[in-house]
This record gives sequence, C-alpha cells and structure tokens, in this order.
Amino acid sequence: MAAQLVIGIVGIHGAYGRWLAQFFRQRMGLQVIGRDPALADNPSERELIERADVLLFSAPIRHTVALIRQYASQADGREAGHLWLDVTSLKSGPMQAMLESQAEVVGLHPMTAPPKAPTLKGRPTVVCEGRLQHWRPWFEHFLQALQGEYVRADPEQHDRVMARVQAMVHASHLAQAGVLREGMPTLGPLQELMPLRSASFEMDVAIAARILALNPAIYEDIQFDNPHVPAMLDQLLRQLQRLRDLIGQGDDAARASFRREFLQSNLAAFGEDLLQRSNYRFEQLGYLLADLTEVQSLSVHLPEDAPGSLRRLLQVFEDLDISLTSLHSSRTPQGEVHFRIGFAPDCRGEQLALAAERIVDDGIGRIVTLA
Repeated sequence: MAAQLVIGIVGIHGAYGRWLAQFFRQRMGLQVIGRDPALADNPSERELIERADVLLFSAPIRHTVALIRQYASQADGREAGHLWLDVTSLKSGPMQAMLESQAEVVGLHPMTAPPKAPTLKGRPTVVCEGRLQHWRPWFEHFLQALQGEYVRADPEQHDRVMARVQAMVHASHLAQAGVLREGMPTLGPLQELMPLRSASFEMDVAIAARILALNPAIYEDIQFDNPHVPAMLDQLLRQLQRLRDLIGQGDDAARASFRREFLQSNLAAFGEDLLQRSNYRFEQLGYLLADLTEVQSLSVHLPEDAPGSLRRLLQVFEDLDISLTSLHSSRTPQGEVHFRIGFAPDCRGEQLALAAERIVDDGIGRIVTLA
C-alpha cells in the first residue's frame, strides 16, 4: 500500500514542511505534493484534497485552525477515508478543527525544530489521537520510521504543559536577553561578559541565541496563541516579585523565607530522582562546554557511515602515540556528522599535522578544522 500512497503537505515550503517532504520521499519512498498558502505557484487546495491520501498541515500556529477548516469546507466529505495530520505547537484548536472533518485525525508535536538528522531519533514527540481506525497500521509504521520518543497526550493537557515547557522557557530567556541588552551601556556588549561566564550563564545565552536565531513568528505565536500563557506569566511575575520583595527586605527573616520558599519547597517538588538526573545532565553539559575550549583540536568528517570507520580514525592517533583528551560528535547545518577530537596541550603541532595527513591519504575522512 505504501508505494502508491500520496502525501499532501499544506505549508510545504516552511521549515518542517520541507523536512517532512524529504523524510516521506527518502525514508518512506512516498510521493509528496504540497501547497504553501504564502506562494502563488501551487497545486490548488482541491487538488491536494483529491490526490492526497494523507494530508498534513504544517502552517504557522495563528493560521492553522482557519486553514484546516478551509480545507474541510472545500473537501465537503471527500476526505472520508483519508488521514489528516498536523505538526502544530498547539493541539487543542487544530485537533478540534480536524475532528470537524470526516477524515481520520492525529495531531503531532515534535519537541524540536526540524533536525539536521534524517529522523527524529531521540527527540520527544507528542501524539494526540483524535480518530484513528483504518489508518492505524500505516500511522504506527510512520512513527516507527520517524524514530521519535513518543508521548501520548490529551490536546488540552498538552497546551497547558506547553505554556510551561515552551512559553515559560522562551519568555524567561527573552527577558534575560532584555536585561543583558539594557546593561550594555554600563557593562559593555555581551561578548565582553562571556570571558567571565559560568556554565549556567553560557547555557542561558545559548538558549536565548537559539530563540533569536530562528523564525521569530514561531516564538511570537507560542506566546500569543496559547490561552494558558497569560496565567503562567502571572505566576512567573509573582515568583520574581516575591524574590524581589525578600531581597529588598534583606533581614534574616527574609533569608529564611527565601531558603524555605525558593530552595527547600522547590527541592521537595522536584523529587530526588529528577533532581539527581537533571543535576548530572547539567554536569555533562558543563564538561562538554569545557572540552570545546581546548586549544589543540581537530574536526573530521567521516564520509563512510559504516561500522569500523571511527575505529580506523582512532587507530591513526594510536599509531602516532597521540593522546586524546575528548571526543564529541555533532551535526552541521548541512547535516554532516563531524567528530571533534581534543588533545593535551603538550601535543606537538607536527604530530597533529601528520595525523591529519594520514587521515586524508588513507581515505578515512575529510579534515574540517585543525587548531
């Protein structure tokens, strides 16, 4: 059945639309057709409705509900027996709109921007089932191919949680960015603060930079279109105001209240297991950031993605008696996996140059950087 299937994507030229189109074509071997409401040269809505067995909505949050209802009105019952999906960051509105159609309906929310990797491996993905019968075997096959970590959720509960998991995090870091901006006339630009960084500060700056670097419309809609955000922001403001009041009070009683309310109560709420696991994760990230500051390093891309490729690379350093201090992999914006290797400060430059030459001459990999 899968070989004859046609996938229709509404919003195909958006970031997730493009990623999903590539996924369906390359990973599942399916035909993909798409329409972008922002462009004139498109298949018509009617064509998508008539040709697409699976119709997926990947549009800005603020437009998704109206867009789905527009397609349901155009379909006028012809969508019966088809599957409609969406990948919006909010679920209640899109799910309700899709359920007003006669299609089978599932809502998805990948908890990540479109990855550079070909799948969602290791990425949490929320699944909201609305109406799923005939399409269940195909849908489960689709999830298996995506390789995400799936969490089943009710749409309303999903949106309440997203007010904290997404909107609170974004709001907090955008507010931090504003504080840093306001401090620049006296403290200087942000680059001058970075040499004095703690691991926490560096991670917070990285999160703020990530938000500022991506599509601003997404972050705007996450704040403005989730009805649970205003109450969350009220809670956040109350917490900050309480902290400000205690610091303004400044006496021993205020310090005792601070310890009780902000440290002891929150510690108890986190629970021992989450506390230990998350604290260890912070330490892991701290070690990674420290490794990335190593002066002596080499980055290499291994074009042959096969068992034994990394072993051949490491054998070069063993043969040349070069000690490694760190080894990390990352994926570039183009999707290439690069291995970054750190070396002890006493490693001689000519040794690394010889290792780089061996890596290239033996066809093991391509040298990206050598420092």
